[in-house]
Amino acid sequence: MRKIFSILLCTVLFLSFSCKQKQVDKATSTESTAQMDKVMAIHDEVMPKMGTIGKLVGELKPKVDSTEMGRQYEVAMKDLQDANTAMMDWMKDFGDRFNHEEILEGKALSEEKQQWLDEEEEKVKVVKEKINGSIARAEALLAKDTVQ
Repeated sequence: MRKIFSILLCTVLFLSFSCKQKQVDKATSTESTAQMDKVMAIHDEVMPKMGTIGKLVGELKPKVDSTEMGRQYEVAMKDLQDANTAMMDWMKDFGDRFNHEEILEGKALSEEKQQWLDEEEEKVKVVKEKINGSIARAEALLAKDTVQ
């Protein structure tokens, strides 16, 4: 009787610990999915602005020359091109680190990939700032030029 009770107790304890582990894993997976969604939302917010970058570079390029104003156009154009390159590099690196299931279907991430996702979230925020900042500066410069 005592042996059966010990086996039963061990079984109950084992099951309760494994259920807790599954709950922790599920919570971690949900957090990873939410974070992945956040990273992709930032990407989706700035990706349409890539066309604006191309348009602005096209407007700035003919204005570049050796004058003071021409050099300002060149700097603005280079900022836009750097922002474009940053986005392309980020997308390539992100695609190299994560597969389709992890990005779009919420597949659970390993510990290493969770650390990568933390890094990628910070990187995409920097890319967003570069894109938005370079567009704002170029538009302000072009607007200033039309006022004069």
